[in-house]
Amino acid sequence: MISVEGVSRGYDDGARGTVRVLDGVKLEVAKGEFVAIVGRSGTGKSTLLHVLGGLDTGFTGEVTVAGTKLSKLKDGALSRFRNESVGFVFQSFHLVQGLSALENVMLPAAFAAGEGGGEAQAREALTRVGLGDKALRLPSQLSGGERQRVAIARALFNRPQVLLCDEPTGNLDAQTADEVIALFKSLNAQGLTIIAVTHEDRLREAAGRVVSLTDGRLST
Repeated sequence: MISVEGVSRGYDDGARGTVRVLDGVKLEVAKGEFVAIVGRSGTGKSTLLHVLGGLDTGFTGEVTVAGTKLSKLKDGALSRFRNESVGFVFQSFHLVQGLSALENVMLPAAFAAGEGGGEAQAREALTRVGLGDKALRLPSQLSGGERQRVAIARALFNRPQVLLCDEPTGNLDAQTADEVIALFKSLNAQGLTIIAVTHEDRLREAAGRVVSLTDGRLST
């Protein structure tokens, strides 16, 4: 499902010159795996996730996700890849406050060329995360856990092959985090491939495999 071979990523840090965040990273993830990426803050975990999701293209090496070689894609094809093949879940929910849960979930349809609508698909995604009865509520009318579930439903809207999660329980209390982790486990049991960057011990324990990123290199 995912193949990362010799991927490096550096940033120009002014007086210090180029700082290498990823250093020859190698990673293989099989279809249906649930992998947690752990490590200290600033070790490049989010950068790796952004590379996998096609959000960061300034890397060297080879990245293949769901049969697509990312280094070969032009901007338009990369946008289609992000919209169709992967779903993103972040620590911040990134919901539009003036839109209902249903409308927030439907947002990816606005970026699909020649397509629109998708209400039935959005309702299906909300039902999948247990919020089918709260489709018309605004984010302000939902709890933190419910807002994160809406964000997850939005990530599931286009039925992605891979779900990429960056500290998805970071803004949640312990009980709500447990509920979201249980949802991830359920989605994974249904066959969805999940990669999660996390500091959360319970999310790490829920994953089928844990890899650690230290000094830009992965280890198991």
